[in-house]
Amino acid sequence: MSTLLPAGIGDGGHTFSFLTRDLGHYLRGKSGMHPLLGAANVLTAETNDEDTLLPYVRRLHEVLGFDGVLSSCDYYLPTVAAIAADLGLPGPGRDAVAAACQKHRTRELCRAAGVPGPAFAVVTGAEEAVEAAQGIGGYPVVVKPVDLCGGMFVTRVDDEAQLREALGRLGAFSRNARGQERSPQVLIEECLQGPEFSVETVTARGVTVVVGVTDKRLTGAPAFIEAGHMFPAALSPAERDALTGTARAAITALGLDDTVAHIEIMLTADGPRLIEVNPRPAGNRITELVRRVTGIDLAAVHAQVAAGLTPDLTVRPTGVGSAAIAFVVPREAGALTAISGAEDWPRDPRIVEHTLAEPGATVQAATNNNNYLGHVMVAVESCGTAGHLAQSLIDILSVEVAR
Repeated sequence: MSTLLPAGIGDGGHTFSFLTRDLGHYLRGKSGMHPLLGAANVLTAETNDEDTLLPYVRRLHEVLGFDGVLSSCDYYLPTVAAIAADLGLPGPGRDAVAAACQKHRTRELCRAAGVPGPAFAVVTGAEEAVEAAQGIGGYPVVVKPVDLCGGMFVTRVDDEAQLREALGRLGAFSRNARGQERSPQVLIEECLQGPEFSVETVTARGVTVVVGVTDKRLTGAPAFIEAGHMFPAALSPAERDALTGTARAAITALGLDDTVAHIEIMLTADGPRLIEVNPRPAGNRITELVRRVTGIDLAAVHAQVAAGLTPDLTVRPTGVGSAAIAFVVPREAGALTAISGAEDWPRDPRIVEHTLAEPGATVQAATNNNNYLGHVMVAVESCGTAGHLAQSLIDILSVEVAR
């Protein structure tokens, strides 16, 4: 999204200023210039310290006159909401955003509002977690950090020994990727069974529009790694209504407004169960799948809503009935020697986008959504067929890793 968002802002006729605490992150090891560095102004400040950040942004606002503030990074969504409120700019309320970004608060507020979800407990230590696992029905259970993203440290555990081991790994990760200190709280959740989907929504001035439903293919058990997505998901009208109704209920329960949201829901034998609410556009290039099918660019919509505009969410004919992405998920660590099997990809008209890691790249066995070795995206006319095609293209690849 950090590459799609600048284009979306520009498509809306806006320019933007880019504020970061670590400019070097966007310079190191990158081929070509990162799109965020094409900003009208590139500024540095300690974005993890709101007490100093807010006065600094106020001074910037006096000179530059911002229309809105936004981010695609989960860790800064509450900060963005705080800045918008401080400057009197559009955007969702900070309390609502903070609740959506703190998974235990999402659980508590949605349970109180009657939104269906898994049984859960919030714990801070191993002994409390062992007791909680029994209290919600016994193993297997899911261990989930309340303040990380990308599936990091989310894992299924089948017994007490695995539970303690998972908590130990999580406890050793004291700061997130942006240098922010992590919460000691952990969710212990019922392990649900069923296919998982995401509902892509836009809420503006109190009105929520469902843009569509995306399916999700998971791999890497006991982790929950996203191996691919298809838009729109192949669903019956009743299934779609159940998923979208749950998404709308979650938005209402959290009090979200003036935001794009990506809401993950599992469709169990007992009906939909909320997984999490993300008050920003979907990652993993799901927004590109949506755009190719509907003509709606959710990155551009994100910018429009942040600027207080009412976006046009009219679906336009694109000639594409189904779009999907599938990822190369590494199974072992080492140095990448070669990826073969994609030689014909550039000549396949169904393939609209693809990337593969170059030989010599460092490979880590995937435990979350941050370790892919590449992807392929396909777009076809027939509804419901792109997902199988995308995965079949990944399945024929041969990945060679030197240990």
